[in-house]
Amino acid sequence: MNAVVDTWLATHGDDLVAWRRHIHANPELARHEYATTEFVATRLAAAGLSPQVLPKGTGLTCDLGPADGPRIALRADIDALPLQELTGATYSSTVAGVSHACGHDAHTTILLGTALALNEIPELPVGVRLVFQPAEEVMPGGALDVVAARRIEGVSRIFALHCDPRLEVGRVGVRLGAITSAADTVELILESPGGHTSRPHLTTDLVYALGTVVTGLPGMLSRRIDPRTSTVMVWGAVNAGQAPNAIPQTGMLAGTVRTGDHETWELLEPLVREIVDGLLAPTGVRYQLNYRRGVPPVVNDETSTRMFEDAIRAVGPGALADTPQSGGGEDFSWYLEEVPGAMARLGVWSGEGTQLDIHQPTFDLDERALAVGVRVLTGLVLGETDQPV
Repeated sequence: MNAVVDTWLATHGDDLVAWRRHIHANPELARHEYATTEFVATRLAAAGLSPQVLPKGTGLTCDLGPADGPRIALRADIDALPLQELTGATYSSTVAGVSHACGHDAHTTILLGTALALNEIPELPVGVRLVFQPAEEVMPGGALDVVAARRIEGVSRIFALHCDPRLEVGRVGVRLGAITSAADTVELILESPGGHTSRPHLTTDLVYALGTVVTGLPGMLSRRIDPRTSTVMVWGAVNAGQAPNAIPQTGMLAGTVRTGDHETWELLEPLVREIVDGLLAPTGVRYQLNYRRGVPPVVNDETSTRMFEDAIRAVGPGALADTPQSGGGEDFSWYLEEVPGAMARLGVWSGEGTQLDIHQPTFDLDERALAVGVRVLTGLVLGETDQPV
């Protein structure tokens, strides 16, 4: 590992913890990350760098290293979740109903630390673009804002870390191919004249139709799509009726459909519409299908994955870990529609006690992971001379 980075971490390790705790205590929701943006921009500017805030006013990018030649991007997401924190930590969220339960405070801190550590090195082997992205937790996400602002132009590859409470501190997981899934939302609104449950033949039985779709759509998708694509549909909301002897006039289903295969993602919406129409046609109910495309899967390309593996190995023996594909969605995938890249999972579990999951109100992380993250991201940059771009 580079001696300059080692020295920077030895000197500023406490700063990393303090920055993370400040951001954690002052979380901001998607596209309202004004204070977080200012916090990062102020520290970059104080180091002589030139951060550029995104056009919508939150999030920023910043370049360092040589202006000519290849440039890689490093991305961190900066927004928080609409979730009340229940950790009881001394640095708990001071904003009611908002918390960094997904670890974005750590992502932001690690990228800030990476920037300041790299800035101490006189000549970097490659140009670097820092992307402090807003609004990852909503759809459409902030990655699309970054792309629309043309802040990915001139970038040859892009990388990101994401906290993983299933991995112990000091370990970082990466995999070739899909590491997250595409995640779309399906909402189905059904309508019927309604009627008495003793005379279903005189009306259209909305609840029966609803039940047909509840079981039929996931089942038919499993028969029409290759199971090796890791495609799954799960309903999260089912609502209809109140009285046991009355066929209701309206009903609603809502759920998600996810896949790890990019080609399958492109086919999902027309296939879902075809299946729903076939299932409901015999029932006679009227319906409205709202299909909302979310994000593509994050698919790590081979060269970027190998670069991550090299940087992780440099952290120390046993640092490199395998990681399974997640069914969750991540808008980092939109960058990979523009340039190749990869995402890795940063271990944040202390190794003792319960492994709390992200998006839980009690989620917290072992802050030793911050230095590990800085070592990995700086390693990507400093090892670039041995890799194609």
